[in-house]
Amino acid sequence: MGIFDRLKTVVSSNINDMISKAENPEKMLNQLVIDMNQQMIESKKSVAIAIADEKKLERELLEQKRQAEDWERKAVIAVKAGRDDLAKEALLRKQESENYYLQLKPQWEAQKASVEKLKDTLRQLQNKIDEASRKKNILIARAKRAEAQEKITKTMSSISGNTSAFDTFDRMAKKVDELEARADASVELADLSKSSSLEKEFAQLESSGAGGDLLLEELKRKMVSDGSTEPGTGSQG
Repeated sequence: MGIFDRLKTVVSSNINDMISKAENPEKMLNQLVIDMNQQMIESKKSVAIAIADEKKLERELLEQKRQAEDWERKAVIAVKAGRDDLAKEALLRKQESENYYLQLKPQWEAQKASVEKLKDTLRQLQNKIDEASRKKNILIARAKRAEAQEKITKTMSSISGNTSAFDTFDRMAKKVDELEARADASVELADLSKSSSLEKEFAQLESSGAGGDLLLEELKRKMVSDGSTEPGTGSQG
């Protein structure tokens, strides 16, 4: 299993685990991005090892090429010096280096191709993680908005369903109206009582004064009619 297959497996496992636990979306998304970045770090380490192996093969390949060229140079020197035995030995060493070079070259080319593919895949994965990080903020905002809307809906449903509180409020309002009306009536009755009492007092005063005058006038009229005396006169002492 390749490093990216392992990454995919681990990430998928984490997603399924968090979804099954029905965790808070914000917490789940944040943790998911953290896990993806952590796996990305591990993947980069694996790719770095592959790159190091490719560089090592490349250095070994260049070294064998350099040695083959060096042995050829030594063989030329030996021939010029009349040392064919040394020239022959140098040419054999050159051939060994060239053979080893030819063996290493396809391995290096294959490793280099694999490394380039890994690097390209790593770049694509990094882009996807970056995109996921950007989408995370949008998803969190959407989740919060949905949660807020759900709370509002529940609150409205609770308010509309709980009519008893509003009925009680209306009854209390009517009760207050009744109390105010009764208080106003009491004030009005008290005013009427005061007015009636005042009128009675004036009536008594008027009746006490005017009544005496009437009795006096009546007495005088009676005396005149009887011939006892004239009005306005009396016996002299």
